[in-house]
Amino acid sequence: MIIELDSISKYYENEGAITRRNVLNEISLAINPGDALSIVGPSGSGKSTLLNILGTLDLPTSGIVKIKGKSIHDFNEKQLAKIRNDNIGFIFQLHHLLPQLNLIENILVPTIPQKDKSLKKSALERAMNLLDSVGLVDKIHQRPGQLSGGECQRAAVVRALINEPDLILADEPTGSLDQDSAEKLGELLSVINKKQNVAMVMVTHSHDLAKKMDKIYKLDHGNLTDY
Repeated sequence: MIIELDSISKYYENEGAITRRNVLNEISLAINPGDALSIVGPSGSGKSTLLNILGTLDLPTSGIVKIKGKSIHDFNEKQLAKIRNDNIGFIFQLHHLLPQLNLIENILVPTIPQKDKSLKKSALERAMNLLDSVGLVDKIHQRPGQLSGGECQRAAVVRALINEPDLILADEPTGSLDQDSAEKLGELLSVINKKQNVAMVMVTHSHDLAKKMDKIYKLDHGNLTDY
């Protein structure tokens, strides 16, 4: 098991307010190697909050989050940052490529703090192979401003994979793309999940994209249910 959520809840209280806003209610979820999950639901239902908790970018108000059997409370922030960099790849609606760097430099950014010398040494070869697999190997010297939105998002997928993570967390990864580019990116993510056995959790408004995963959940009013 990669990550397990055990009865996690999340709520926010405004200072001086009597009421509180519940975002997530007693959610339990287990992510195993090779899993492919999508989470759908209306805007404001807590999808991104749930994804951030899975990625240890946010903490639940109550409940337990375990990474490979150990509670995240057993780790300090430096250790959690290393876990995020080594074991979790993030893909967002906006690609967040650095405009001053060319494509290959952007791909290699997550390898900078990598302590595993064998992984770091092979990073360039790995990056080139991944870029070739997504049709971008001829664009390595171009900067993000010279690429299309679909190309930038495919590059963001490669960047998320560069440290060979156990888990990819994708937050509306096709939200800024046209329909054709969105379809191609959805197919790419599905292929990566199956060929590389990388677990994937995707938050999306697109039911077409959600159906490319093996299991669909619905998050509504803080409650996670089978779709």
